Amino acid sequence: MPATTGGIPACPLATDRQRRLALQLTDMIPGAVRIRVSLQDPQRAWPQPHARAWDVAGTRIELSRTVAKIAARWVLRVWPDADWNVAHTMDLTTATLTTAAWGR
Repeated sequence: MPATTGGIPACPLATDRQRRLALQLTDMIPGAVRIRVSLQDPQRAWPQPHARAWDVAGTRIELSRTVAKIAARWVLRVWPDADWNVAHTMDLTTATLTTAAWGR
């Protein structure tokens, strides 16, 4: 998250950062309610941040490669202690991160 002068985070509390990220991702990906983030881009052989988004009906929203990478990086930065060997799903309505259950 962007820092103010002096290196102090704009949102010092973790829950504030998570809510702020959810709002930013909602603006960046209109209609998205869930984002799945992993380090396994299906188009690449090496680990690389990757995100996929779904709407409220469970329909996948197509993301450009740039948006997918940026969204994944932002989520990775807000939850650096998560086990990124497995995919995680961020619920944009509650700003929570859970281990991903494929297709849910």
